Amino acid sequence: MPCYILGIESSCDDTAAAVTADDVIMSNVTANQEIHASFGGVVPELASRAHQQNIIPVIHAALQKANISKNQLSAVAYTRGPGLLGSLLVGASFAKAFSMGLSIPLIEINHLQAHILAHFIRNASKTNPIPSFPFLCLTVSGGHTQLVIVKDHFDMHIIGQTIDDAAGETFDKAAKIMGLPYPGGPVVDKLAAEGDPARFTFSKPSVPGLDFSFSGLKTSILYFLRDRLKEDEHFIEKNKADLCASIQRTIVDILLLKLEKAVLQTGITEIAIAGGVSANSGLRSGLQNLRQTRGWNIYIPPLAYTTDNAAMIAVSGYFKFLKKDFASQSAAPYARSSF
Repeated sequence: MPCYILGIESSCDDTAAAVTADDVIMSNVTANQEIHASFGGVVPELASRAHQQNIIPVIHAALQKANISKNQLSAVAYTRGPGLLGSLLVGASFAKAFSMGLSIPLIEINHLQAHILAHFIRNASKTNPIPSFPFLCLTVSGGHTQLVIVKDHFDMHIIGQTIDDAAGETFDKAAKIMGLPYPGGPVVDKLAAEGDPARFTFSKPSVPGLDFSFSGLKTSILYFLRDRLKEDEHFIEKNKADLCASIQRTIVDILLLKLEKAVLQTGITEIAIAGGVSANSGLRSGLQNLRQTRGWNIYIPPLAYTTDNAAMIAVSGYFKFLKKDFASQSAAPYARSSF
């Protein structure tokens, strides 16, 4: 009899629910919140209200697509943090009530760990490659940029992280400066495919060790565009694709140079990426090149498991279920945390 886990994700602006049978994905449903696009970023109060509207339909759809009833569930897993507190409260409150009403275990999940554990989601045929322990994971999103040694499903150690801004935030900020729609990261990626990545040069930070910094790069982009616009008010429009390609190349270079340094220091050549920016085509292409030139084993998640999703919460819940690592009804969401 399989172990059915319901996963609930509500850390930001996506309301998501998924069901796994052991580590095999049965359903993965997400309701996006388009309302934030007109504000150029996520509005926390609007996000929490939308979660309240979406959570019941999303969970109903996930159970329906998995073709099981709620009474067949073995446990319910939810994102406890980090994230927006108002959004987290909606998911946590529903998960606690669901768990109590069905008399099944409640499992809390760390959002950042879940992004990494997305690599352990099995497809129906169980043929997709799974990283071997230990492996290095480059976790890159709008709010986090980390290098993590993963020794076991929940034995993870951060060996490098951003000291200021995240890579994903840099993509979005650059897009906003250029007047591109929100969310900016995917738009930059799309335009970059049409541009020349060597056309423009931006400063790269000099940060010791394995830590990252992106605040200087954001400033470099801002000042560069400010000066060019003084010379030609149509500069951005005329060079949009080349600008996107050059910015993307710079960010990817910063990420991969630190990753190469981490491999040299640790000797680990099992390499994975995770988080929303792991969907970026430039980063994926760069890693594939390193697979060929360095001989690393590279693990790149399917696009559906890069951005915030509930499948990663459900599969993380499965591994905690095996350990009987259950949560208390009194556990409160947290906005900030690593592991």
